[in-house]
Amino acid sequence: MEYRALGASGFMVPSLGFGAGTFGGKGPLFSAWGATDATEARRLVDICLEAGANLFDTADVYSDGASEEILGAALKGRRGRAIISTKLTLRAGAGPNDVGASRHHLVGGVERSLKRLGTDYIDLLQLHHFDAMTPVESVMATLDDLVRAGKVRYLGASNFSGWQLMKSQAAADRHGRARFVANQAYYSLVGRDYEWELMPLGRDQGLGAVVWSPLGWGRLTGKVRRGQPLPAGSRLHDTAQYAPPVDEQRLYRVVDALESIAAETGRSVPQVAIRWLLQRPTVSTVLIGARNEAQLRDNLGAVGWSLDDSQMARLDTSSAVMPPYPYYPYWNGMFAERNPPPVPAVLPVSGDAA
Repeated sequence: MEYRALGASGFMVPSLGFGAGTFGGKGPLFSAWGATDATEARRLVDICLEAGANLFDTADVYSDGASEEILGAALKGRRGRAIISTKLTLRAGAGPNDVGASRHHLVGGVERSLKRLGTDYIDLLQLHHFDAMTPVESVMATLDDLVRAGKVRYLGASNFSGWQLMKSQAAADRHGRARFVANQAYYSLVGRDYEWELMPLGRDQGLGAVVWSPLGWGRLTGKVRRGQPLPAGSRLHDTAQYAPPVDEQRLYRVVDALESIAAETGRSVPQVAIRWLLQRPTVSTVLIGARNEAQLRDNLGAVGWSLDDSQMARLDTSSAVMPPYPYYPYWNGMFAERNPPPVPAVLPVSGDAA
């Protein structure tokens, strides 16, 4: 396993982590992700620990807390070998205060997560989304208190915009409080919006990307093919309404490139898609999800080898889109004298320009 620093924290994490959203299977969204029970979960956790992929990501809302409970049970007796990441702020109950980043909800939510996980500390606590109703000074003060109390070790955000992250970091810095070191973000070959603002912000602010849905909501598994119907077992049948839209022609260009490079390297399509992410700037860890052992073992095969420059360039070109204003001048090099492009400039294929 490859290990990398989690942003500017000095804390090392595996380049691949396990997303436990498949544990539990409660509710329409999470049941479509998977319904892994306690026995199968322990087997998947065993495989991850053996491979060194010892970061496990969950959230209080995954299957109404069942994901945390099952993960905690699977790690019983070996907590010290694992890095546990969980998330709060989405609605987790019917009460008026069962949502958001108020002190009431964060403190209570951490206590409930600790109980479900069967541990006395959380390695990485992330806010699942920005709470516009709670002042950032209050949010960062509460998070700092949780760190000082030893209940949380590192802080992160998820699904924040650039200005929301910067406002939070500034509030922490102003008062000498713990700041975010991780940004859990959607990033894939068919979802490159992360690069426009959040990637350069991550470089500047020491935020390591914790990537979720690296296979583009199941579009890059190798089973979605040009001219063929969606496979019967694809979770997109049930989750497409939650997934960011992707232009079909762009998707198929990416899939064609993935298949070609997979044949060249002797790797699977998912392994190539994940490997591309692991060679992108600011990425600390990529969360792989699996509904069974075969999927997990295949995804774990994304480490221990590299794509060469020409293969990376082909994937970059096949997936490129024109960033919106004001970001595109940075990508096409217009401002390069004083602002080097955040990533190598790649113009989109004709027809994809915004």
